[in-house]
Amino acid sequence: MITKHTCKNGVRIVTENIPTVRSVAIGIWIGTGSRFEDRNNNGISHFLEHMFFKGTKTRSAREIAESFDSIGGQVNAFTSKEYTCYYSKVLDNHADYALETLADMFFNSTFVEEELMKEKNVVLEEIKMYEDTPDDIVHDLLSQATYNDHPLAYPILGTEDTLNSFTGDRMRGYMEEYYTPDNIVISIAGNITDSLIHKVEDFFGNYTTKYTKPEMIKPQFCTEKKARKKETEQAHLCLGFEGLAVGDRSIFDLIVLNNIFGGSMSSRLFQEVREQRGLAYSVFSYHSAHLDTGVFNIYAGTAPGQIDEVYHTINTIIGSLKHSGVTEKEVSNSKEQIKGNLMLSLESTNSRMSRNGRHELLLKHHRSLDEMTERIDAVSKANVDKLVQSIFTENFSSSLISPTGEFPTNLQR
Repeated sequence: MITKHTCKNGVRIVTENIPTVRSVAIGIWIGTGSRFEDRNNNGISHFLEHMFFKGTKTRSAREIAESFDSIGGQVNAFTSKEYTCYYSKVLDNHADYALETLADMFFNSTFVEEELMKEKNVVLEEIKMYEDTPDDIVHDLLSQATYNDHPLAYPILGTEDTLNSFTGDRMRGYMEEYYTPDNIVISIAGNITDSLIHKVEDFFGNYTTKYTKPEMIKPQFCTEKKARKKETEQAHLCLGFEGLAVGDRSIFDLIVLNNIFGGSMSSRLFQEVREQRGLAYSVFSYHSAHLDTGVFNIYAGTAPGQIDEVYHTINTIIGSLKHSGVTEKEVSNSKEQIKGNLMLSLESTNSRMSRNGRHELLLKHHRSLDEMTERIDAVSKANVDKLVQSIFTENFSSSLISPTGEFPTNLQR
């Protein structure tokens, strides 16, 4: 059962006790990411995530790594558009030690100049590595085409120029502004003791800052095209249609629609583009849900000479869906697959911790497994068909990376 407790300073603690396992997953979730940055500090959320591992007042970077290796545990972090998470998974008898180490990183990171300089070079190498993966870059390019000057268009890694501007004082200032108690969720799942929960409150339940989280500005969905000429063996194409926000009541209908369209091996997109026509190795769709908006994304990587045929095939699949709708069998099979994936994912304490932390941070409520399966079962063919008509309109964004930088003929408008 999921339980929630709000500390007197506003920090939320979400726990799910699973006494049948021997592990505990602990996550510190912060409601900030690249969406809450500006042109001058783009990438600071991600860089701060890196610097939490580079030393505290009592531990060096090596000692932080050894802290978890010595107990056979795992520690990591990630940054997204709208949240950042620091997490650990350890044996239950090491949970107190893992919590104390995470809290030390959160409150006592020093951001010394020597470590800042080294880590800037590390992140710069990460940016260069990213530039060598056009099948990743094309998705960021689609965000730029979709959101234009809105922060949702910014790359999570930032740029070399912004990276070089970060100082210890800027990091501390950013934390003061966004790592506020009302913006923090501590999510724990596994074989949890009452004493561990009390320790969480001791560490996180008393600190305060003078800031409150700024209001978000809802982005305008744009229908721009962004292309980049790059020496690649393949052309990488993305299309983006306006989707749904994370809390939209039709989100489960969209999950089913995505599974039918391009989210699985039996999907229409995969079967037609890859299996029937052999036009691509990697072809899929997915939905990115944000707090107040969303994008339905379609991706395909193919030989530059086949890009017109791939785009035509995608359009044909969309046209067929709009004309004839989905089938009852597709809806039924998709619902069963989604329920199966959901149940299998919940066998991991790390997955449960992540699900609970993300739901509390973004939705502020939780559904039981039974409630989730009920919502999935409630998806109907009629609702999916209705969503097809509202999602797949003539207004969409697009991005391309290829040796020529030229869009498919029918997209050159």
